[in-house]
Amino acid sequence: MSRPADEFDFIARHFRALAGPGALGLADDAAVFDPPPGRSVVVCADALVSGVHFLPGDPADTVAAKLLRVNLSDLAAMGADPFGYLLTVSVPPDLPPDWFTGFSAGLAADQDCYDVRLLGGDTTATAGPLVLSLTMLGHVAPGRALRRNGAHAGDSVWVTGTIGDGTLGLACLQGELDDSSGYLVDRYRLPQPRLGLPLAGIAEAAIDVSDGLVQDLGHLCRESGVAARIEAAAVPASAAARAAGPSWLQRRLTGGDDYELLLSVPAGREAALRRAAADAGIAVTRIGGMEAGEGVTVLDEAGQAMAIRRPGWSHF
Repeated sequence: MSRPADEFDFIARHFRALAGPGALGLADDAAVFDPPPGRSVVVCADALVSGVHFLPGDPADTVAAKLLRVNLSDLAAMGADPFGYLLTVSVPPDLPPDWFTGFSAGLAADQDCYDVRLLGGDTTATAGPLVLSLTMLGHVAPGRALRRNGAHAGDSVWVTGTIGDGTLGLACLQGELDDSSGYLVDRYRLPQPRLGLPLAGIAEAAIDVSDGLVQDLGHLCRESGVAARIEAAAVPASAAARAAGPSWLQRRLTGGDDYELLLSVPAGREAALRRAAADAGIAVTRIGGMEAGEGVTVLDEAGQAMAIRRPGWSHF
């Protein structure tokens, strides 16, 4: 396939069909839209860099889906609903000219799945690796956005889904672990944002697990001024993760790329969380509790504190 003649041809070829009404056909430098009546706007942004957040050989459509979904996960952690997004791409000269055909197809499929539309963005050239940045716009009832600073001593700690599949999927792609079913690789490439779980009035604080369970729980504790104590054996694992064996436990607890929700829930609301999760078809598991103090303690099966070598991924 030939390369686009210029930036505007590139946009028209790959992205115009993805544009929502507020995007003005991607013909202007900004979008114009009205949020749903009586709702507050929520904005988040994440970038994926080739060789850092995805492997250069990953399929373009799954890279697009992951870029969209990690941002949707941030909205889910605040109890918000998605509306649309802005996309910025920095393209290296050696990228195959048809790469963005697969990328835009991946965006199109997920736009239909999650009911969001492209509103605009920017395209640039770079001598470095491929960089993809997405800014997600969502909305929430005024005053009902979940934050990281609302946890209290006495709350219980819960997670959605299973923990550790994403990082084990990366290990499979890097040849460190076998994944004959493809389940773990799929979990790494295609996270499942936990939208649709009505957490307002149930959870006091929330964060999504992107950088590692222990590290992200530490972020929540620090912002709330509390400590957490969790049981490693209680952290839910998929059948594929369990099959990897106990030697991968620390990696599961600290590796990240799960994009599950980590919740702090008062004791009197645990039943409400279970009901809401059952109605939404999302599994939830209690893994520990909040207490006075600071930091995160992980207990092994003997009830002893585990020595965590590295709590999670660091961006610097």
